[in-house]
Amino acid sequence: MVIGLTVVAFGTSAPELVVSLVSAVKGKSMIALGNVVGSNICNIALVLGLTAIFQPVTTSRIVINRDIPIMLAVSALLLLLSFNSVIGRTEGVFLFSCILAYTWFNYMVAVRSNRTQQHNARGNQDILPVRAGLMEKTWMQIVMVVVGIIGVVVGADFLVDAAVNSMSALGVDEKFIGLTVVAFGTSVPELATSVVAAMKKEMDISLGNLVGSNVFNLLSVVGATAMVRPIVISGGFIGSGLVIDYLVMMVISALPWVLMKRDLTLSRANGLMLLGCYTAYVVFLIYKS
Repeated sequence: MVIGLTVVAFGTSAPELVVSLVSAVKGKSMIALGNVVGSNICNIALVLGLTAIFQPVTTSRIVINRDIPIMLAVSALLLLLSFNSVIGRTEGVFLFSCILAYTWFNYMVAVRSNRTQQHNARGNQDILPVRAGLMEKTWMQIVMVVVGIIGVVVGADFLVDAAVNSMSALGVDEKFIGLTVVAFGTSVPELATSVVAAMKKEMDISLGNLVGSNVFNLLSVVGATAMVRPIVISGGFIGSGLVIDYLVMMVISALPWVLMKRDLTLSRANGLMLLGCYTAYVVFLIYKS
């Protein structure tokens, strides 16, 4: 669960981070913000919905009682910071410091859990060959990370340019492109990771990845983007209609908490409901545009 909330979540949020940074540098701040909001909606409604249809998702009580409420609280925080239609550098620093605190908190939870497991498994040497095997492949892991980062950066630049060209060709605004095309494109890693985790019965990684990814999007992506260039909401937070998208994001994010609170399981029927919510939201965006 901790791996899903931190390492996997950061890895699958890398596209959102780089795309939003590239968008900010190119003066397309509404693509950057729309990408974050749209990705969070896509992660829960589309990705979690499809994963549950493929394999019912189960989780631990900790995710329901702690991590999803944190995700909702962070969503509410971004809502408050956006009311003046500008997310400045100071607010960006604050958001980014929050993700550092969140990561440190999860790291300390992991360390404490690891010490408990080692204490309970005294004399068990089975873990040693596994750790030795992982250490031998460290150089390969580093190479793969570097190559992956380069691929993400190049891909992000192509994606933003294609999004801007699509915006001009279709006659729609930045927010629509960010909430739909760019958001879906940057959520593909979450979709692949969650489906693979579900296939391997690693359900805590599956849901933890999505919850952690959403927290990373709201704090690190928006925070880093605002530090590079203040995010100005064109037309105003209310006038642009972005407040509706924020509220949709918060309602969608709360659905897993409501649906899984009793038996900690998201059924296939629940997955169909989430998928229906995403479809209805996209149809609403198309109709509105």
